[in-house]
Amino acid sequence: MKKEEKCPKRLQAVDFFCGAGGMTYGLKLAGIKVLAGIDIDIECKETYELNNPDSLFIHADINRLEEHDFQKRTGIERNDESMVFIGCSPCQYWTRINTQKTKSTETKNLINEFRRFVDYFKPGFIIIENVPGLSKRKEESNLDGFLEYLKANGYAYAYEIINANHYGVPQNRKRFVLIASRVLESIKIPEPENDPSLVVKNFIGVENGFPKIEAGHTDDSSFQHSTAHLSEKNILRLKKTLPDGGNRWAWKDDPYLQINAYKGKDTIFRDVYGRMYWNKPAPTITTKFIRTSSGRFSHPEEHRGLSLREGSTLQTFPINYVFKGPNSDSIAKQIGNAVPPEMARCIGEALRKEIMNADI
Repeated sequence: MKKEEKCPKRLQAVDFFCGAGGMTYGLKLAGIKVLAGIDIDIECKETYELNNPDSLFIHADINRLEEHDFQKRTGIERNDESMVFIGCSPCQYWTRINTQKTKSTETKNLINEFRRFVDYFKPGFIIIENVPGLSKRKEESNLDGFLEYLKANGYAYAYEIINANHYGVPQNRKRFVLIASRVLESIKIPEPENDPSLVVKNFIGVENGFPKIEAGHTDDSSFQHSTAHLSEKNILRLKKTLPDGGNRWAWKDDPYLQINAYKGKDTIFRDVYGRMYWNKPAPTITTKFIRTSSGRFSHPEEHRGLSLREGSTLQTFPINYVFKGPNSDSIAKQIGNAVPPEMARCIGEALRKEIMNADI
């Protein structure tokens, strides 16, 4: 029998907490049909639908969405061995950089709500992507309980903390990834690959189609090469910061430019106001990557922060992926929260390969 004949019918998926559609788009590149994406954030809707027209966007709070209603809206069946449920829930509570735990507590236990849908539909496959904190505090995050559930219900599973840079993404972006299946007897996380070309200079810059611009530049075209405004003092700080990886130490002894909170504290938050390196992967693209005060998000040589398009490109969204939102902060949040499409593609292709090679 050919391997194609042993494989379940073409894999199809539902993308819970879909956001702007990074996971959806990447899985589609891997040949997986994504039937629907679900998200509570209405600002993601237009972006998701515009770039993923074959996938239904469901604006809903998963805490209040009923299984039967969801089934009616999507037409998906229970116990479908070809179905992939993806749970990339908001990670604010579990990320180590978050300081507003009270505000993010409502997202703390979304894995339990995701499990409710898994329990009702019993999909053939499950993918979870989140920050490493989810696994480092497994009991508090209810990951332990979810793993026990998977085992009790016949799911083989594997999980690891991976670096997206080993999966096609020009960022040092650590993530927890879990893949589970009740179709396969065993399953594994895709093997990492070390690709030295996954560095900033091969993705942004004039040579890659990004013209030089100044801070505060507005690009109303679909290219969205727009940058945040900077104060005169912050521009002066950048002018003093060495190109290609320079940091705020260059102006720490300047009484006008030094920031009071950092006086005598040169070892803390060393990446704040820093420039990216051309020949290294970018840092994790966060929801505030357009702010130079939020990390090493300044352009390697121009006196400005990253543009929206530069951030999305470092997230491996294609140039023709257009983001919609009421303002730049909303779009930056969509980009920073997204699963990098190229990482999603690697996961999807590895999953299909495992199915093809399995004796099922």
